[in-house]
Order: sequence, then C-alpha cells, then structure tokens
Amino acid sequence: MKLLATAIWLACILPLTAEAANRTLTISVYAYAQDDYKRLVYDPFEARCGCKLVVETGNSVERLARMETNKAHPVVDMAVVSMADALRASRDGLLAKIDPAKLPNIEKLYDLAKDPNGDGMSVGYTFYATSIVYRPDKMKIESWADLLKPEYVGHIAFPNITTNQGPPALQMLGQAMGETAPNLKAPIAAIGQNKDDIVTFYEKSSQLVQLMQQEEIWAAPIGRFSWGAFTKLDVPVAWATPKEGQTGGMNVMVLTKGSQNQDLAQEFMNFWISTDVQTALAQKLVDSPANKDVKVAPDIANNLTYGEATARSLKLIPSAAILDQRDGWVKEWNEAVGQ
Repeated sequence: MKLLATAIWLACILPLTAEAANRTLTISVYAYAQDDYKRLVYDPFEARCGCKLVVETGNSVERLARMETNKAHPVVDMAVVSMADALRASRDGLLAKIDPAKLPNIEKLYDLAKDPNGDGMSVGYTFYATSIVYRPDKMKIESWADLLKPEYVGHIAFPNITTNQGPPALQMLGQAMGETAPNLKAPIAAIGQNKDDIVTFYEKSSQLVQLMQQEEIWAAPIGRFSWGAFTKLDVPVAWATPKEGQTGGMNVMVLTKGSQNQDLAQEFMNFWISTDVQTALAQKLVDSPANKDVKVAPDIANNLTYGEATARSLKLIPSAAILDQRDGWVKEWNEAVGQ
C-alpha cells in the first residue's frame, strides 16, 4: 500500500497545466474516510497541479443547501453526491455540464458510471451493491422475500425509508413479491404488516454490527461498503445472492454552475477516476472502483463491489423515480410502519 501511494506521488510531480498553479479548488464531499482521501487523492493532486485544495465536508442535505444558498456566487467548485442528489441539483440549476473531452479517463469507467443520469451532469466514481448480510448458521436466504418468513422476521433489521438503503431494499422486496416497476406500495405494506416483529428500523448500518454480534438480529439489508465490519465479528456471516439480484447505489462527481475553476475541477475529476487513484482507494477499501481497469487481489475484491459482472447485475432505481416518488413513499411508510 505504501509503495502504491508513493507511486501516485511520483507520478504527480509535474503540474497538469500552468494555469492551475497558485489556484484554489474548493470541493464538497462526504465526511467519510477523509484521512485516506487526503493521502491518496487530495495531497497527490495538489502536488501535481501546484494548486491548493480546500475540502468542505458534511451530509448531502447540508452540502446541497449550501450550494443552493450560494447559487449566485458559488463557493464550491465541484461536489460528490448520490445519483439522485445530482439529478435534484441539476433540476435546481446548480450544475454545469461536464465536458467528457476534459475527462479522458472517463472511457475507463464502467458504462453505468460514464453518465449515470443520462443528462451529462455527473460522472460516477464509486458504486456499491445492496444485498443482505445474514447468519448462515441460523437461516437460508435465497430470495428477498425470505426476510419476512415467519421463522426469520423476528430476527431481522430493516433500513428506514429515509436512509439510502431503504428504497433499494424495498424495491428488491417488491420484485420478490412480483412488482416490476419502482412502486414500493406492496413492499411497504408487507413491512407494515410485520412491523411489530422486526427488531429495528435502522438509521445507520453501524448500529447493526453490535446487534448481530449479540445475536439480536440474524439478517439485514446493507450496502457492500458496510460489509467489512461484519466480517470481523466472532459469529459466522454471509453475503446473500438472492435470485432476484442485487440493487445498490452510486456516488457521482458534479460540477458547480458558475464556478470560476471548472477546468481545474474537471482535471481533479479526471485524476480521481484514474486507474492509479482508483486502485489505491480500492486496496484501502475506501471505495469500490468505477474504473474497470482496476485489478485487486481476491481478498480485497471480496470486500468491495467489484468487477464487470457485478456492475452489469446491479438493478439501480432511476434517480427520477426516487425524486418524483420519495415524498409519496415516505407518506405511505409513515402510515404503514409509523416511523
């Protein structure tokens, strides 16, 4: 890992452009794994471009609100958000189109990451699968519908509708019940019918690790990025491959409309999706690579959402469906589940 980080540094000693020198690029990102990002992405980019990188962190709601407040005079040049949040920001007039010609590394991405929302306003840098972590010594998971079997339902946790994992998990439960469109009415009703048996409706996946260690739960839908913590438990755990498939999500990079540093921001995006940087992040288990040229050892790949076959198999909810139906989903959830 140290050799790889050093290689990134050595590859980045020359400025990208003369114009980049002495300029400041302000980025808005999740607070997650910032020490690793600094070492593997931010510092090497500063060394390469001769510029200064200012990093603002926070959750999506906070950061999008800040972009909206400063819409007339942007203070952020680029941001990383979910696919749905990228579409919302685009609809609100906060984003500028990304120029693929300035991101030559975009051709190295899986197809689903090149233009995730089909509007030219975002590029994916990491994606994740959502499936079920479970106790193989206690239960067998062949379908998403197995979560609600009478002998299992009293031992599961389910994500709240307001979390990133909530709608995808409900979508797959709906498919197991025969729903083909992203209509969550049937699965929400099914969860409501079993609400008194379900152990908890979780807000953060970190809550689940202790519950599983204490054997209070046997299973829960989670994102693959949370899987590593479960593999360290003293109880047997497995990652389900239900017959309906896996869902998931993608985080994307967006360019702020009105930014005075759009060229530099796109140079940074291109750097982030490069094979070297994506490999370094994958080996550190920070991000699952969107770059299809990344190769990692099997023990690393097992802890990531990794590979062409996996990328092709993910059944992502369209961002427009999430934005247009979210309020209705939350209303139905509150009526059925009462959270």
